[in-house]
Amino acid sequence: MRKSAIQLSITVVFTALVCVATISFTIYVPSTRGFFNIGETMVYTVALLFGPFVGAFAGGVGSMFADILLGYYYYAPATLVIKALEGGLVGFLSRRKPFFTKSFTRREWKAFTLGVGVFIGALVSFIGFLYYSGMVEFYLGIPAPENPTSTVFVPMEFWLGLGVFVTLLIAATAFISEPEFGWMIVSTVFGGLIMVFGYFVYQQFILGVLAIAEIPVNIGQMTVGLIVATPIVKIIQRTLPQLKS
Repeated sequence: MRKSAIQLSITVVFTALVCVATISFTIYVPSTRGFFNIGETMVYTVALLFGPFVGAFAGGVGSMFADILLGYYYYAPATLVIKALEGGLVGFLSRRKPFFTKSFTRREWKAFTLGVGVFIGALVSFIGFLYYSGMVEFYLGIPAPENPTSTVFVPMEFWLGLGVFVTLLIAATAFISEPEFGWMIVSTVFGGLIMVFGYFVYQQFILGVLAIAEIPVNIGQMTVGLIVATPIVKIIQRTLPQLKS
């Protein structure tokens, strides 16, 4: 009963944190009536730390409440299902490495993680370069205000530099301390792709909006989420190794 009470408390707390993370920072996307947010950071964090069931509940319910609080009622039903699948898949995959990696040596894990780092770094540069350069409106607050908090010019070079930094960060983690770090990132990418595909289907066939315009936004959301969440999770697991069990 004590263990169940702890799990229930963790689920409630992280459901609230997913909601807060989602509504604290948003960028409205007029073409799809959707918005960019940093909720994925908390969805991935809870899924990687506590597994598929807590990840699915906190991701789905927390994100759904965020949509309701922000006034995106027409997204809430889809968000409940899509974010639950996302959190559940990330939590599931992160705990079950594929059979072909079981024979990996430490050197092979380093090479695998380095390859993942190059891919993620290139993705950051490409998506940022094409879709997030120029004047960007930021909405900060809980909940985010109707009018932009600030407008900032983001040069293309920023995203190229950020992509290189992300690649070096992942490579450093693999070569210095955690060779298997790459599989954690792959797990979040697969979960993120579920989110991207799920919203595309809902927007295209249910809402009838320009769904393709949201794809780079959601990919950017996924990428920011994994860049922030995975280092946080490794730090927490190193500080509290009992969480790995």
